[in-house]
Parts: sequence; structure tokens; C-alpha cells
Amino acid sequence: MPKMKTHRGAAKRFRLTGSGKVRRQRAYHSHLLAHKSPGRKRRLGQTTLVDAKESARVRRMLPYGN
Repeated sequence: MPKMKTHRGAAKRFRLTGSGKVRRQRAYHSHLLAHKSPGRKRRLGQTTLVDAKESARVRRMLPYGN
């Protein structure tokens, strides 16, 4: 059986936690930051979990748990 290939775009964007959940960065934190409040910018800098419905799709793209 051949090896499965990791989806390289997903490998750069997602990480698995120890319990198997999928972590991701939040959007809207790269530019146009002047009008966003400091609290909003702090939250955008943190990671969050991928929704449970989407995490199955992401895990298929990361067969070796990158």
C-alpha cells in the first residue's frame, strides 16, 4: 500500500492538539489593524479550535498528525 500524501497547504495552517483536536490561527490579523480595538487584536492573535464538523475534513488532509 503506498503512503498517503499530506496536504501541504493544510500542514502549514493547522496543528493537532494532544487530544486530537485541530488548532488554527484566526483571520483578520495581518493588516488594516488601525481601526480594530486592542482587545479584538489580542483575541485575533490567539489560536482557536476548528469546528468539530470541519475538523474531520482537516484530519483527512493530515494523515500523519502534523
